[in-house]
Amino acid sequence: MKKIILCSLTMLLICCNKKPDSVNPEALKAEVFKAEDDFKNLAQTKGIQEAFYTFADSNAVIKRDNDSLIQGKEAIKTFFNDPKFKKATVTWKPDFVDVSNDGTMAYTYGKFVWTTTDSLGNKKKFKGRFHTVWKKQKDGNWKFVWD
Repeated sequence: MKKIILCSLTMLLICCNKKPDSVNPEALKAEVFKAEDDFKNLAQTKGIQEAFYTFADSNAVIKRDNDSLIQGKEAIKTFFNDPKFKKATVTWKPDFVDVSNDGTMAYTYGKFVWTTTDSLGNKKKFKGRFHTVWKKQKDGNWKFVWD
């Protein structure tokens, strides 16, 4: 009887420590890459405020100039309500995507181009690098928690 219990416990431990079969890292990376692309496309079609609001987790944080932080989805929406963002555009593409072993978190980084237009219609471009941390939501969608 002790051997049966020991064998059962051993099998239970092996099964519990096994990685879920449903975690496919390459498929998850493709999901995150698509989320980045959808995020960028929404920024270009509906505006920066709408895109950041739509893709933000409820506890999302964005880092701005001088290392200031905008915390929370509603605060992010308010921040991007500034008129200067109505004439701005942003585009980006990840150079790298990785996903956690359990498939619940991911991160990306790459290059962005932020373009502003002044009151005279002159455009100014700012180039840089971005880093975004993504969290898989209960509904299966990816939302950023850090940008």
